Amino acid sequence: MAPPVLLSRSLDCTLGVFTGFFAWYLHETHPRTALPEDQRLLNLIKWKTEKNRLAREERNRKLEQELGEL
Repeated sequence: MAPPVLLSRSLDCTLGVFTGFFAWYLHETHPRTALPEDQRLLNLIKWKTEKNRLAREERNRKLEQELGEL
């Protein structure tokens, strides 16, 4: 038996992604539920990527020092 579908196999996935994105957008921007600027998803992603970049640079610096000593 085929799994139940709402509209069609591909349209159901698209509708789900669109609904999720729209819910996230409303949650982030609606005045009653809006998060502080430093807790919004885009700012958290920027913070995390910057943190990873600094850790990667530090790791590379240590590796270069170890290779320089050899």
